[in-house]
Amino acid sequence: MRNTLLIIIGLVIIAIGVVWALNGKSQAKENTTMDKKVLVAYFSATGTTKQVAQNLAEAINADIYEIKPKVPYTSADLNWMDKNSRSTLEMNDHNSRPEIINDNFSTDSYDTIFLGFPIWWYIAPTIVNTFLEAHDFTNKKIILFATSGGSGFGRTVENLKKSVSNSAEIKEGKLFNNHPAKDELKKWSEEVL
Repeated sequence: MRNTLLIIIGLVIIAIGVVWALNGKSQAKENTTMDKKVLVAYFSATGTTKQVAQNLAEAINADIYEIKPKVPYTSADLNWMDKNSRSTLEMNDHNSRPEIINDNFSTDSYDTIFLGFPIWWYIAPTIVNTFLEAHDFTNKKIILFATSGGSGFGRTVENLKKSVSNSAEIKEGKLFNNHPAKDELKKWSEEVL
């Protein structure tokens, strides 16, 4: 009887140890995910991308940063049908780097950056290259998201890779043609993180 009781107590202790170990591993995994510092950075000329970026940042509890042009874009600047509009001229010159407001922002403390922008001429606006070239993205993961009236990512990843160090990872993320709900954005972010 005494031996049986000792065996039962031993099995209970082992079971508690296994549960504790498994729970500890699960908790460690959660902490690793939570320890990653995530930023949602975006450029938005009309407010469409801004709305998606704000919803994404709220959905995943990330910091948010707006890439602001030193000279704001007007509706005339954005008239893609005008061959002399500012956006057309910038996009026809892939070396164009529109100035951004220098506010001493740093990407140093972030591991992952969700980078959002509207699609212009099948790539990111050149102001996004300005942002990438103004900061150090060494060993960082950059996940793109974009808004568009109909065009896809095109050569966006290939074009933006030229503006970061080779150790930065740029991933084509998702194109949003609508206003996604926060739960949809959270689900998507979990798939790509």
